[in-house]
Amino acid sequence: MARDVFISYSQPDRDCASELTHHLEANGFTVWIAPRDVSPAAEWAAEIIDAICAAKVMVLVFSASSNTSPQVRREVERAVHKDLRILPFRIEDVLPSRSLEYFLSAQHWLDGFPPPRESHYERLCACLRQWIPGAVPDHASRAEAAGTSASPRPAEARSNGGAIHGFHVSAEQRRELETRLARILGPIAGILVDRMAIGAADCADLERRLAAELDSEDRQRFLQARQ
Repeated sequence: MARDVFISYSQPDRDCASELTHHLEANGFTVWIAPRDVSPAAEWAAEIIDAICAAKVMVLVFSASSNTSPQVRREVERAVHKDLRILPFRIEDVLPSRSLEYFLSAQHWLDGFPPPRESHYERLCACLRQWIPGAVPDHASRAEAAGTSASPRPAEARSNGGAIHGFHVSAEQRRELETRLARILGPIAGILVDRMAIGAADCADLERRLAAELDSEDRQRFLQARQ
């Protein structure tokens, strides 16, 4: 059975993997995770291979433990062989081993620390919505599809003068913020800019809000990249 997401993880991280699975499914994604989805009396390796082949994205729960796990390495190798897109979700501040770096060096990474992880899970869901064709839409799109009203997204609320929810920001200013953020977060930068714009007092406040979503190293890179 095809699933949106295959979760790859090492056993010491099973609590995080289970929590992530619950969050993804609560947001409408279909998920395959072992051992929950391994059929009774099935051959474990064959089930893993079939699930990877049927998935649209692999989310790798990346930690010091998964970094040295032969099972995780085999799953990543198979995903790369099948041209399956991989999204490493780093829950510890570690760098990939050489055996994994070979496969993951070109991948987009998301950090899932420091805790609590709720905001990190939201970022991961936003990224998956961009990656998976036909994936579950965000809250506003679901409301529109159901024929109900929803608060307008900032992009929809802009006037010709560039006003977003009551304050003025030019298209050039927004592009500059999004460009700086995209160097760190990749394709979800625009989503985060739109979200943080809601209720921001001015452009400086919007920049502060965006910076607050980043860890200390990325925050410094974002702020230092001002034009």
